[in-house]
Amino acid sequence: MGDGWMILLWVVVGIVLGAIIGFFIARYIFKKQLQKNPPINEKMIRAMFMQMGRKPSEAQIRQVMRSMNQYK
Repeated sequence: MGDGWMILLWVVVGIVLGAIIGFFIARYIFKKQLQKNPPINEKMIRAMFMQMGRKPSEAQIRQVMRSMNQYK
């Protein structure tokens, strides 16, 4: 009976340690991805419009930002 409790204790400790280590690894990877691919901002939208040969108004830029934020 004593061996069963020790096995259960080690399993629980392993799960808790795995969850903690997994959290920090996932956070590191997420931060790295955000640095590599930053979220879109108004400057990027303005550049995209200019590449298409259009001069965007502020209303158009705000509309695009609203639609992008709506689907996050």
